[in-house]
Amino acid sequence: MPTAVRNSPMPPVTGYASMARRVYDDYESKPERRSRKKARSGRSAVSGVGRNKATGSRGEDRENGTGQSPSRLNLMYHKVKDSGVSDRPVDTDTFEVLKVTDYSGIHALMNPLWCYYGFRIAVIALTCFGVVMVFSASSVTMISYGLSPWKQALTQGFFCVLGLIACFVSMRFHSESYRKASFVFVVLSICLQLLTMTPLGIEVNGNKGWIGIPGLGSMQPAEFMKLALCIWLPWSVASAAKHYQREGFKAYLPLIVIFMGCLGAVMLGGDLGTALILVAIGVTAMLVGGFPTKWLIGSGLVLLALVVLFVVTSPNRMLRITAAYRPCPASALQGECYQSMHAKYAMASGGLFGVGIGNSREKWNYLPEAHNDFIFAIIGEETGFVGAAAVVILFAILGWCMFVIALQTPDRYASRVLICIAIWIVGQALINIMVVIGLLPVMGVPLPFVSAGGSSLVMCLFAAGVSTSMMRMQPEIHMDITSSRV
Repeated sequence: MPTAVRNSPMPPVTGYASMARRVYDDYESKPERRSRKKARSGRSAVSGVGRNKATGSRGEDRENGTGQSPSRLNLMYHKVKDSGVSDRPVDTDTFEVLKVTDYSGIHALMNPLWCYYGFRIAVIALTCFGVVMVFSASSVTMISYGLSPWKQALTQGFFCVLGLIACFVSMRFHSESYRKASFVFVVLSICLQLLTMTPLGIEVNGNKGWIGIPGLGSMQPAEFMKLALCIWLPWSVASAAKHYQREGFKAYLPLIVIFMGCLGAVMLGGDLGTALILVAIGVTAMLVGGFPTKWLIGSGLVLLALVVLFVVTSPNRMLRITAAYRPCPASALQGECYQSMHAKYAMASGGLFGVGIGNSREKWNYLPEAHNDFIFAIIGEETGFVGAAAVVILFAILGWCMFVIALQTPDRYASRVLICIAIWIVGQALINIMVVIGLLPVMGVPLPFVSAGGSSLVMCLFAAGVSTSMMRMQPEIHMDITSSRV
């Protein structure tokens, strides 16, 4: 390390660069470490011991908990400062303290670096496994339609590449960029959802929630709305909370009106399953954003009453509920119980290790939507308990990592966005799995990253990119990323 760089002054700055400086100053301010360094310097001048031959740095230089020597931290500071990152706007609470914790033993599960890379590995694993299972589950259906057995798999692969590009691009933006664009995202999502009520709208299985795009197929705007609410609601609720003492409940009226507009736009198409996911996102954002408890309970009761109303006024939904929670008579096995019963047949025939990928029997047009909403049943049949458990574990890793980093991120907006996205993806996965094994009535909710469907896959990968961007607000993660670029 050149002496000029190590001994150069560090003027006060704001943002990320100050983080490296704080660790460096904290290290240099401890007398016992300075004395040890002076003693080592004397020994090294005589015998050359105490220095790492590979890096040229001393072992105790890494006792600051970051894995970086003070000289390297100093260089990192100048590197970040010169790149202009320090000029980024950040929350006033951001990077107040860099917490150095012992992550040995069971506490390694709380290591933000492990969670950061574990989250990314889980996303890639689920996405790649999903493409394989979509091909396996859809090949027979495609042949029965007179199409190539590869058609659905190639389509899923195309959307996978598109989604990975969206993920890579979205992780490059700062959280402040998402905060500023969040309202535009919500308005755009409502406009797109309302287009399903026009002649462009397409009805699938009784739900009119798709837009037909000539030459490209169709898209489901509700998937974009989920991400838009995850980005907008945390900021909107926090902003309203600042004015609550002065304006009372009126401070929350605009966001409640817009949120109810989102729910109304989805329910116009009759998609209650997607509306419930939006409700879960909204309740989570309000809960972590400081929404008054009494109003939150009251709003929850109103929403619950509306859900019950939509259920009891729909004979189709009532049949689904009765099929899930009562023994199916012989007359219903070819009716409302058909799909759920064949899903159970698939899960039961999988055993411990499954019948092998490609060897499913239920995908031979016995199980409807085998490559879409009920793909978890095919996973259980072809890969058995081991494969199904692996999928559940990957979703558990996603949720755990997002919550751990959210709790350790000083940027409150980034933390709340991470929690909302975790509730969306993990909650939707849990609902899908519970539907397949018969614990919930059929809702038509896809399995994130795995089920066939371009809109769901692209938006889930887009959300993964946004989550990665928010995770980088965590000091230790940002320090690791910065050090890898030095």
